[in-house]
Amino acid sequence: MVVAVNSLPDHTQLPESDGAIVENFAEHPQSILLTSAIYPILQQLHPDGQFTIGQDSGIYWQITADPLKGCIAPDWFYVPNVPPMLEGKYRRSYVLWQEKVPPLIVMEFVSGDGREERDQTPPSPGCKPGKFWVYEQGIGVPYYVIYEVSPGRVEVYHLVNDRYQRLVAKEGGQIFIPEMGVGLGIWRGCYCGMELPWLRWYDREGKLLPTGEERAELERQRAEQERQQKEKLAAKLRSLGIDPDTLQE
Repeated sequence: MVVAVNSLPDHTQLPESDGAIVENFAEHPQSILLTSAIYPILQQLHPDGQFTIGQDSGIYWQITADPLKGCIAPDWFYVPNVPPMLEGKYRRSYVLWQEKVPPLIVMEFVSGDGREERDQTPPSPGCKPGKFWVYEQGIGVPYYVIYEVSPGRVEVYHLVNDRYQRLVAKEGGQIFIPEMGVGLGIWRGCYCGMELPWLRWYDREGKLLPTGEERAELERQRAEQERQQKEKLAAKLRSLGIDPDTLQE
């Protein structure tokens, strides 16, 4: 029996949480770090504003009797060419049978031994499919990222002919995502008071994409440098008997 899409539940009718505590203390800062740095790039890629980012948000990919069994919640994902809000409402979840557009990239932050994130078990009666299988076969996500904060490692898989192939890092350690024009790599530094090997975005030249805070600090440093240069010039003019204020009139 064929079920009409418009008769199926949408994001306002499906659960937005399973009530489980699933995050460690590094996961939320890690998501913010990724979003803050990539947002200006995505705005350039989508001048019409048609894209959305999910952080530990549910993706409903399969219709099941228990809705949550057909849902998976990546730690971070990006979907191109969809509106950030639906009919003036924020998204409670991302519903594939209504949206039709799969995420371009999903990320899982490993908090255990990584077996759950690499599980390729297909669905069977009484058996939940593994995350790897869902992203590869169930949804068909072009890029799947597995990030391990300990020991500080990232794996990126690219969907080729319906199968994931692991991408090889460049000499600088970054793994490039052509559709986004950026790469992913490990940055060892302090963020939110925690010294960790963080997952960061890099540009084509292998330079870190700054977060909003880092951009503001760079601008502050630039303005301060400019102020100091003006003060030095003014002091030199005064030493020559020239009033710098008269030059500005």
